[in-house]
Amino acid sequence: MALHLIKLCVGCESIADLTAWIAESSAARRARGIKDEHLHVTRMMPKRIEEILDGGSMYWVIKGQISARQAILDLRAVTGSDGIGRCAIVLDPNVIPVEPRPSRPFQGWRYLEPASAGRDIHAIGTFDQEMPEALRRELAQLGLL
Repeated sequence: MALHLIKLCVGCESIADLTAWIAESSAARRARGIKDEHLHVTRMMPKRIEEILDGGSMYWVIKGQISARQAILDLRAVTGSDGIGRCAIVLDPNVIPVEPRPSRPFQGWRYLEPASAGRDIHAIGTFDQEMPEALRRELAQLGLL
């Protein structure tokens, strides 16, 4: 069974911000003529690599709520310009909104068991898919969604 990661999406106010940032980064990589893959570099390499690569996703916490996910395609050991080893998480550029759920702040990433991961919005029904993100967030905070 797939194991997921969860991480704060620092600097993003919404799923639209995350999607726009990914698109801008992709365009910049193509303009520079380098391989267009979406990487998120973090300090620590997960120990449970096989479980994560068995269909795991990166779940993003935006404004205090788990809001979206991206499929994890690969985990690579890389060395930064400072000589320190890091982990490059290769992510599918497709951002999938998920059922909003509160999450407290934390540093780095954490493992997220499948039972704790929210369902994709498209799996819930068309009403939630068409609902504006701000309204979905507010209803989730009130415990109504």
